[in-house]
Amino acid sequence: MHSTPHPFAALSPARVVAAIESLGFWLPGEPFALNSYENRVYLLHDDEGRRWVAKFYRPARWSDAQIQEEHDFLDELAAEGVAVAPPWRDEAGRSLHHAEGFRLALFPQLSGQAPELENPSHLFALGELIGAVHAVGERGEFQHRVRLDLDGMVREARQRVLAAPWLDRRQRQAYERISEALHKELQAHAWTPQQTIRVQGDCHIGNLLGRDDLFSLVDFDDAMMAPAVQDLWMFLTAEHEAEWHMQLSEVLEGYEQHREFDRRELALIEPLRTLRLMRHSAWLVARWDDPAFPPAFPWVADAGYWDAHIRQLEQQRLALGRSPRWLT
Repeated sequence: MHSTPHPFAALSPARVVAAIESLGFWLPGEPFALNSYENRVYLLHDDEGRRWVAKFYRPARWSDAQIQEEHDFLDELAAEGVAVAPPWRDEAGRSLHHAEGFRLALFPQLSGQAPELENPSHLFALGELIGAVHAVGERGEFQHRVRLDLDGMVREARQRVLAAPWLDRRQRQAYERISEALHKELQAHAWTPQQTIRVQGDCHIGNLLGRDDLFSLVDFDDAMMAPAVQDLWMFLTAEHEAEWHMQLSEVLEGYEQHREFDRRELALIEPLRTLRLMRHSAWLVARWDDPAFPPAFPWVADAGYWDAHIRQLEQQRLALGRSPRWLT
C-alpha cells in the first residue's frame, strides 16, 4: 500500500515556506502544523504580525472549480456579515494558488474555543450562526461541489470497507450483512434535490470557535448541497430526552432568527448519523496510503476496531427503527 510516495510526503517545511512566500508574503518564523489529516494546514504569521491559516489541498480530491466554489461561498457569507474566514485574494483576485506542486489558500486566523453543548446560550448562538449561513446558502446552488447522497455514499463506503485488508472472514460477512441492511433501510429516507441548500457540510464543534456567545464557523472544505439539518444534528448530543429537547429548542430558536427550519428534517438525524459512521471508517481505509494516517489511527488495523464498528452499526440499525426523538 506504500509502493509510491504519497504526494504530501514531499511537503517539507521548506516547501511550505517557499509556497507561501511565492505569494508575496515574508515569514519571520516557521509555520506550525495544525491537527489536520484530509489536507495539510499550517498556522503562520507574516512580517506585519498578521496571523494566517494556510491550507494545502489534498491532491486529486477536489477540482479547482469545486475549491473555487468553497471560496466564493465564503466571500458571499462574509459580505452578508456572517462570521466566517474568507480566503485571501491576490491583486488579480485569485484565492486558489498553485505553488511548489500544490494547491493552497490562505485564510485569516480566527481564534477562540469550542462551544459547550450543555450551555443554552451557546446552543442559541450556534443555531443563529448556522441559520445565517443557510439564509445565504439557500439563495443559490453549487454547480460543482457534491450533493449529499445517501444511496451513492453508503454504496461507496461499503465497497471501500469490504476491500480493506484487515477484516477477517467473520467480520467481512458480518459487515456485509449489516451494511446491506442499513443500505436498504436508508433508501426510505432519501431526499430530493429540491430539499437541499448550500451548507458547511461537516459542522462539528471543532469547526466552531468563539468566546462567550459569539462564534465563527471555519473549514468549508466539505461544503455541499444537503438538507439543512446536516449542519445542525451534531449539536444534539444529550442522551436524556429532556436535555436533548433543550438542545433542540435552543438551536432552533437561534436558527429561526434568520430562516425557518422544516421540522420534518429532524427525521433525517439518525440516517445522517448512520451515513457519517459508515463514511468515517471508509475514509480511514481510503487514506491509509497517506503517511500521516497509520501512526495517527493505528487501531484501524486491529480486529477489535472492526468488531466495535460492526456492533455500532447494529445499534444504529435499532436506532433507525425507533420513533424519532423529536416526536417523544
